[in-house]
Amino acid sequence: MLLLCYGEPLWSQTCCSGGVPLSNNLGLPNEGKGSLHIGLNYDYNNLNTLNAGVEKLDDDSRLRVTNSILLNLGYAISDRVSFESLFTWVNQKRIISQFGNENLTTTKGIGDAVFLIKYAIPDILGTNSVLNVGLGTKVPLGKSDLTTAEGFQLIADLQPGSGAWDVLGWSSVSKGLSVRPSATISASLTYRLTGKNTSYLSDSSSYEFGNVFQANVGYTDQFLLFNTIFSPGLIFKYRKASFDKIDGSRLPNTGGEWIFIRPELSALLTPSITISSRLELPLYSYVDGTQLTPTLRFTAGISFVLKKKKLNILN
Repeated sequence: MLLLCYGEPLWSQTCCSGGVPLSNNLGLPNEGKGSLHIGLNYDYNNLNTLNAGVEKLDDDSRLRVTNSILLNLGYAISDRVSFESLFTWVNQKRIISQFGNENLTTTKGIGDAVFLIKYAIPDILGTNSVLNVGLGTKVPLGKSDLTTAEGFQLIADLQPGSGAWDVLGWSSVSKGLSVRPSATISASLTYRLTGKNTSYLSDSSSYEFGNVFQANVGYTDQFLLFNTIFSPGLIFKYRKASFDKIDGSRLPNTGGEWIFIRPELSALLTPSITISSRLELPLYSYVDGTQLTPTLRFTAGISFVLKKKKLNILN
């Protein structure tokens, strides 16, 4: 009976897309030497779609909701070299409704953090273009050993933290369009090479989330309304996650591929304050085995840019 009770949440485990959205929130712009960029975002991720492969199952008995608070800090050491960090707080909820009974599991706490060093190469594709490359790490600040009220350790993707160090590679390229100076096309790539949590299940096992590759391509524009600059955009995202491993063995019902569409809108309230929002919807989902897969994600936030004042020296 104990094995069956513990096995139920294992069967209902989702892919790591249910966790903290680290890769989605990297890439603060370099605003010039000495500039400080601060971003505060709220992220809501709803997983209420049960898939077997590409087939959507007629089953809404499982729900995962992740609410995250994300703090971005970026500082430009020079016009080309910048440093970026991302700190997270996460609240996760899982509900399983079966045979008239409802099983609720919630966790909350500080999540993992990301530190990234970036280098910008301007005009690589002509004027009004820039290539950025970055290398960083995910630091396991969050707890990864939370337990249920009965004393069982929660599965890995319900923990606030991963318990492992990861290596991140990131790059982006953008190009302003000469035919429409207010428009920009852009693309970005992120690869996360995950490490192992060697203290999983009270130091009795090791757990490793699957490596994640993510690519974005999109179009943004600008228009003036009520003396405010608005920037609408449309982004297509491809995400591939490898299967997770426990003690070096492949874990069933993990990993998959997704294609999302993401309309965005931001408004430049002042030269240093921007508010933004985006809605992410799946266009295609393939999962290994049977998994919950994202239904929708919404993100909204505000960012501030502080720049050093330039002094005019008269001869």
